[in-house]
Amino acid sequence: MLKVLEEMNIPIDYVVGTSMGSIIGGLYASGMSPQEIEREIQNIDWKDVFVDNPNREDRSFRRKQDDVLYVFKAKPGFNEGKIEMPLAYVHGQKFDLQLNRLTAGVSQTKDFDQLPIPFRAVATDLETGREVVLKSGNLSRSLRASMAVPGAFDPVDIDGRLLVDGGISNNVPVSVVKAMGADIVIVSDLGSDMLTRDQITSALSVAGQLVNFLFALNSQEQLKSLGPQDVLITSKLGDIGAGSFDRIDEAMPIGERAARQATESLRRYSLNQEAYKRHVAARERSKTDAGVVAFVRIDNQSKVSDEVISSHIAAKPGEPLDVARLEQDIQQIYGLEIFESVRYELVEENGQTGVVIQAREKPWGPGYLQTGLITSSNFKGDATFRLGLTYTMTQINALNGELRIGGQIGDEPALFGEFFQPLDPAARYFVTGKLGYQTKNINLFDNAGNNIAQARASGYGLELGAGRQFGTWGEARLGYRRETGEIDVGIGAPTPSQDYDTGQFFMRLTDDKLDSVYFPTKGHVGKAEWRMSRKDFGADTDFDQATLGYHHAFSWGRNTLFGGVLVNITPDEDAPIQSLYRLGGFLRLSGLAEDELTGQQAGMARLVYLRRINDIQFFKAYAGASLELGNVWQDSGDIFDDSIVAGSAFIGADTPIGPVYIGYGHTDRGDDSLYLFLGPLFSF
Repeated sequence: MLKVLEEMNIPIDYVVGTSMGSIIGGLYASGMSPQEIEREIQNIDWKDVFVDNPNREDRSFRRKQDDVLYVFKAKPGFNEGKIEMPLAYVHGQKFDLQLNRLTAGVSQTKDFDQLPIPFRAVATDLETGREVVLKSGNLSRSLRASMAVPGAFDPVDIDGRLLVDGGISNNVPVSVVKAMGADIVIVSDLGSDMLTRDQITSALSVAGQLVNFLFALNSQEQLKSLGPQDVLITSKLGDIGAGSFDRIDEAMPIGERAARQATESLRRYSLNQEAYKRHVAARERSKTDAGVVAFVRIDNQSKVSDEVISSHIAAKPGEPLDVARLEQDIQQIYGLEIFESVRYELVEENGQTGVVIQAREKPWGPGYLQTGLITSSNFKGDATFRLGLTYTMTQINALNGELRIGGQIGDEPALFGEFFQPLDPAARYFVTGKLGYQTKNINLFDNAGNNIAQARASGYGLELGAGRQFGTWGEARLGYRRETGEIDVGIGAPTPSQDYDTGQFFMRLTDDKLDSVYFPTKGHVGKAEWRMSRKDFGADTDFDQATLGYHHAFSWGRNTLFGGVLVNITPDEDAPIQSLYRLGGFLRLSGLAEDELTGQQAGMARLVYLRRINDIQFFKAYAGASLELGNVWQDSGDIFDDSIVAGSAFIGADTPIGPVYIGYGHTDRGDDSLYLFLGPLFSF
């Protein structure tokens, strides 16, 4: 509509907007042209911008390691004996950064009457339900508050009030623009079509209809106030709803057509070319250029120290501001996953421009529950089932130390407690400790390769470690592991229980740049580890083991290839039962049961093809196939000799709950399995 008004040389003296109208209106009032707004709106990745989870490359390495714990993504808070939940589905972290960038040119204009065009954003007080007219402050926060649909988007706290979508109290704010002094009002109304009976098919559609009623009632009251001098332009969007951001390209032409249909009513307000040029020139004002940063300040609303936040910020006083780098740094702070939002604001003090980083901790923290179910079945009676629960307490000190306890029931019960303590604000160096009980099922084979028994190792263990994290992508760790327990034969010839002791030092280097461990599309993951078991360290026997692995993902369009090699070796072939390697299962020699093979050595190479088969952002579905080569061996010189060739075909989905796969696997030995699998597959 704005494009048509400008073509017709119609002067605009005031702008008022509600919800998405406040975003478009606010950007126009800030000095952006309709063409610039259109380009920016089209360039936004709407499928990603409302996904609050930080991109995996921005998550801290510590949080990346959580991906292999359990599959349920929800992490409700658990504090003082109460389960606490977020106030909305979307917190708007990425969208806030978009609005900050789009309004950066007027970021230091706090009085909205001083914008190139005087502006108001309409929001609603969540506590009282009353209209709130925003006329000063931070423009991007005001726009964000005006479109915060309750339940979908987090309320915005401005001056002690929780603000939500203005459409609830004043969806067509004619009264607001008249109060500013407008004599003539041009209204862009999206209509208020109700759902038909056939369209009311779920609880969500019922809730949507109730919102329609609310919006329609207050819209009608406002539209009744229009006089003969005013112009109403109504755009009928049909089935393009409030959440149809992926259909913006379809919506904009509808508004343009509606405006052109109103040209007869609009033409009376057109200026001649010279008068319109003078009008446009009068409203042009120089925009803010951040230039050199005079100061960087931390507004920290959390239990961690300011230094934890500032250690991630590259912007320094006396240097030019790199907005792209600042946004990346902010996303990495958000990737610590202790903050509800991390924003920045450009402020001017004493003639100097500075950056204020605002970090607000999650109100439902700092303790979080995570549950999960990892299961697989080949429908032949071989099944893996593990149901677990962890509780993680973050921010136990100023350096963001953590305590975690967890338990697991199923075919391999476990219980553990763990601490993780950074030694510096950037968490470059850390110490860690873990104490727990775990079980492991191990198939035993004779020299001819026949499965003669299944044993269970059950033991209590302690692990201590120290290391160095490299940004968000990698870690080097040195540690000591001590375990004592017993081995019982559950299936096979009766054998007396056997006590065991493990004592070993290990060195591990991990590199993780995958964008997902569920359905990767880019990046790589690598691991190198050496373990030294010695009697002097508390072990029963002396032996060494090593793990080397690397996988890489490459995509084009909807297609992805993910492949690599994993090799586990015991050089002297003398590892005890509890330290044997296990192999087998879906995408780990598909066709075999989970961990069916056990040996001193294990190796696998695989190539997996994935193709995305839908466009639903919160329920990504894939079809795939794999080719795998590998086996277990007793002698290190036999690695990859007499390898098993395996393959699979599957479908999978990355759901809001977690990943799920259904597949069929087959080996060249004639093994076949159908799989139902929950859990991460593309990690070591």
